[in-house]
Amino acid sequence: MKVLIIGAAGKTGSVMVERALAAGHIVTAFVRDAASYSLPENVRVVAGDATDQVSVDRAMAGQDAVIDSIGGKTPYLKTALERSVAGAVVASMKAHGTKRIIVISAFGVGDSADQVSWFVEHVIVPTWLRGSTEDKSATEAVVRASGIAFVIVRPAMLNDRAATGIVKVFLGHDTAHTITRADVAQFCVDQLTSDEHVGGAVTIANS
Repeated sequence: MKVLIIGAAGKTGSVMVERALAAGHIVTAFVRDAASYSLPENVRVVAGDATDQVSVDRAMAGQDAVIDSIGGKTPYLKTALERSVAGAVVASMKAHGTKRIIVISAFGVGDSADQVSWFVEHVIVPTWLRGSTEDKSATEAVVRASGIAFVIVRPAMLNDRAATGIVKVFLGHDTAHTITRADVAQFCVDQLTSDEHVGGAVTIANS
């Protein structure tokens, strides 16, 4: 499968590139600055602004699916970055006939508020994540309205530990805690070829 990974130079996105290659996919990495990106072998790199329709169209041509892992570095500030990227990506997917999108959101968004701890819900989300939570919620709305097959992935608090290989999908009022970036990356890559969660939003964590 030909896969476009948006935000491929990020901490999670770079692992997604590795996992997608390992799964046998043909990867296009969309990055802001190609000069500062360490190019893996056999990866097509497209540099540009992911909110710019022309840049996204250039990257999208010939792709079968997209993983959108973009995220801002100041989640406490009000922003429209992620919803703007989603809008450009969805428009480009429709124009090019790209069939599936996997989007990284965050737990605490939408009904996943049921899966966060009291501390996260009442302290972390209203302070540290107050800007990004609103933006991710708007991004989810863009994706849901697109008419394109989608999976929205809401990871618990991220860490940089080694992959565990164990990812639990949380439902109802079960409380999710943490997950490794590597496990998030693998889960997203797995959704490229699985229909289990298509059309839904899932909260994932190791514990």
